[in-house]
Amino acid sequence: MAKDKNIEERKEPQQGDLGAAGPERVTTPPGDPKTAGGRRMPLGGKYLQWIIIAAVPVICAGAGFGLGRLLGPSATTDTAGTTRQAVPTQAQLARPEGAEKDSQKGWYFDVEPVVANLNEPSATRYVRAALTLEISNDLDQKKTTAFLQGNAPLLKNLLTIYLASQTIENMRGDRNLRRIQLEMLDSFNEKLFPGGAPQIKQVLFKEFAVQ
Repeated sequence: MAKDKNIEERKEPQQGDLGAAGPERVTTPPGDPKTAGGRRMPLGGKYLQWIIIAAVPVICAGAGFGLGRLLGPSATTDTAGTTRQAVPTQAQLARPEGAEKDSQKGWYFDVEPVVANLNEPSATRYVRAALTLEISNDLDQKKTTAFLQGNAPLLKNLLTIYLASQTIENMRGDRNLRRIQLEMLDSFNEKLFPGGAPQIKQVLFKEFAVQ
């Protein structure tokens, strides 16, 4: 009986007894991507790596866009909501030294016609107007024409808003027409050449009709 007892004590644990003996140790090859430094990488850390990799291009693109807006050519927005080109200095638009002037009075730039409803609550009345601007001969015609063409939406917007504030009585007679010319002259010079000498010499009516 003692011999049988010793044999029973030396009996090796069977496969079914592994759970009692402790968990089986699992080894992972050193090159396994799921491990880092011989340790199994947590699942959350793996996802965090992919999130960082995906976020880097987005952050770089946003930084590049912001830098481009900061360093790129600027544009200004008028109080009426019209975006206009950055105003060049008068020295940049000036006629080159020694260049012969075409005339002593200046040269002309046409503003496209606009149509605006008049400020008449009791009736629907509107005005159609087209202007011609006389520009100082001190400015280079080619460069200044390009500048004015780029700001044509601003000029039309200023003219439309101004006309829409007028009544029929405010537009009758040559005295009122001269007043409109002077007020638009001041408005255009203030917006196009702020802080400098007025470069628009006259505002002329090319077309003016009230209906």
